[in-house]
Amino acid sequence: MHMGRRLVILGGLFGLLGVGMGAFGAHALADTLKANGRQSVYDTAVQYQLIHALAILFVSSAIRRWPGALTRAAGILFIIGTVFFSGSLYVLAIFNLSIMGAVAPIGGTALILGWLCLILMAWQDNIA
Repeated sequence: MHMGRRLVILGGLFGLLGVGMGAFGAHALADTLKANGRQSVYDTAVQYQLIHALAILFVSSAIRRWPGALTRAAGILFIIGTVFFSGSLYVLAIFNLSIMGAVAPIGGTALILGWLCLILMAWQDNIA
C-alpha cells in the first residue's frame, strides 16, 4: 500500500477518534475531568489530535508532489507526535497520572519536527 494511502487512512482515523474523544470528554467524562481539574488538558489533547489529523491528510497529498524522505518523515512524525502528545494528555486528564505530563514533550517535539520537515521540504523544492 502506498504511503499516501496509509496517511489518508491514519489521518481519517485520528480525525474520527478526535471527534469521538471530544464528545466522550464533553459527556461521559465530564464529571471525572472536573473532579481531576483536567478539562483543559483533555481539550488540548483533542485540539492537537484534530489539527494533526488534518496535517497528516495534507502530507498524504504533499507526498505525491514532493516525494522524498522529508515528506515521509513529516507524516511519520505527525503520527508519532499525535500518539505521544495527545495520548499522554488523555491518560493524564482521565486517570490523573501526573507522570504522563513528562511524556507529552516527547510528542510535542515530534510534532514540531514534523512541521520543520514540511518547511525544509518546501524550501528544497524552491531551491531545486
